[in-house]
Amino acid sequence: MGRLSTHVLDTAKGKPAAGVRIMLYRISGQSHRKVTEVVTNADGRTDAPLLEGAKLTEGVYELVFCAGDYLRATGQAGEGVLFLDEIPIRFGVPDAGQHYHVPLLISPFAYSTYRGS
Repeated sequence: MGRLSTHVLDTAKGKPAAGVRIMLYRISGQSHRKVTEVVTNADGRTDAPLLEGAKLTEGVYELVFCAGDYLRATGQAGEGVLFLDEIPIRFGVPDAGQHYHVPLLISPFAYSTYRGS
C-alpha cells in the first residue's frame, strides 16, 4: 500500500517547523486540482499521510508550502516582500504502491528537498 508524506524542518532554528500550511495538488495538463490542505504539527509533520492506499495514484503532484507565513510568524521575516514565500515542489509518482516522502528544509533565504523514506 503506497502513501505520500512530508515534513518541514527549520534549518535556521535547527528544529521542526510547526504551523506550516501545506496544500497538495494533483496536476493533469493545465489543471491543478487541490487534493488536501494540512498544517504541520509540533514535530513539523502532518498528523496523517497526505495520501495513502487507493487515494495515491500514479501521476504528477505539487506540494505548496506556505513558508512566508511561517517565517513571519517565527520572527524570521518582516512584512515586506520576502525572498521565499510560497514554495512549490512538483514531483511524480511513477509507482503508487511505494512510499513517497517529500520533506522540506527551509530558512529565510534557502530551501532544499529530496525523496526521503
